[in-house]
Amino acid sequence: MAKRIGIEVSLAVSEAVKLADVDVIAAYPITPQTHIVEHLSELVADGELDAEFIPVESEHSAMSTCCGSAAAGARTFTATSSQGLALMLEICYIAPALRLPIVMAVANRSLSAPISIWNDHSDLMASRDTGWIQTVAENGQEAFDLILHAFRVAEDHRVLLPVIVNMDGFTLTHVIEPIEILSQEEVARYLPPYSARMRLDTAKPVTMGPVGVPEVYTEAKKAQDEALKAARPVILEAWEEFGKHFGRYYKPVETYCTEGAETLLITMGSIGETAMSAVDAMRSQGKKVGLVRLRLWRPFPFTEFLEAVKGVKYLAVVDRALGLNGAGGPLATEIKAALYDEEERPYIWNYVAGLAGRDVTVENFVEMADGVEAAAADNLKSDYTIINVRE
Repeated sequence: MAKRIGIEVSLAVSEAVKLADVDVIAAYPITPQTHIVEHLSELVADGELDAEFIPVESEHSAMSTCCGSAAAGARTFTATSSQGLALMLEICYIAPALRLPIVMAVANRSLSAPISIWNDHSDLMASRDTGWIQTVAENGQEAFDLILHAFRVAEDHRVLLPVIVNMDGFTLTHVIEPIEILSQEEVARYLPPYSARMRLDTAKPVTMGPVGVPEVYTEAKKAQDEALKAARPVILEAWEEFGKHFGRYYKPVETYCTEGAETLLITMGSIGETAMSAVDAMRSQGKKVGLVRLRLWRPFPFTEFLEAVKGVKYLAVVDRALGLNGAGGPLATEIKAALYDEEERPYIWNYVAGLAGRDVTVENFVEMADGVEAAAADNLKSDYTIINVRE
């Protein structure tokens, strides 16, 4: 039976991995991800988890090991952050192309330079088009739940793609929250044992990852693109099943106080809960402001997002990363592209906020909502503003 306890979110993620009964964990420690794999190594060493824990010399080796493990048919998990994910990226592209259902937790952290161990979404954005399914947690319970959801989706034979579960470093990973930890029996009813559809087997040899000559490369990438898009209904189905089993229902796009809203804040990750407080404050003053939070990042939930913003006048898109391309943040760029073909589009202003752990307050969200409305009234060309910057 499920038990609600106070636990550090990183340890809760480890407990979810244990409940998923993984076969192989390969990882290299990096702040703020370390507590996840540290606790998993303890669970294996203490005999509480029957799995192989493979300590490696780098994140590049960790992902390489995970690819080999998954190719052999083992349920496989890893975790990383920031520069570690950057070092992994070469191999991250290979896992989805080979249809290897690895699950990875990413404790989101800024990328160097300057050196920073604090949270933003630089690493999340660096990995956005590697071909992995990606979800984003707002709190500890969601981080726990999304790990189990990730294994179910990744290993579904209609999908067979790797999944990243993003969670904000420190602001989620290092805080203690009340989290409902499911029992092994409950998880077993939701997550069946992994049965590999394709695996390396000396008794029945196959080749994985051969050279893609020009005659086959385009077809291979088209097949990968179609596989990612085809995963969407399975992702939704797995969330629906999770809700039926445990009473917590998740959606690709979550909304808060959007009914009758003229202005919407758009967020991803843990700052969404601060944004809710800002929306409450503004609503109490009669302002028609609501909130849209993206839980599914890849594949991008176009249908649900367009429905969520339908009819609103203004969008204040909050990016936790700077694109360094002259166009602001990558989330806003994505949302502008999603709205390009719509006949009636809301006015958009992009706010880059919370880089490297800088606070984003309720007052900042009020400033953003007021700012996008003022910019539209002044007929300013859609642009971006970096919040709380000293100049």
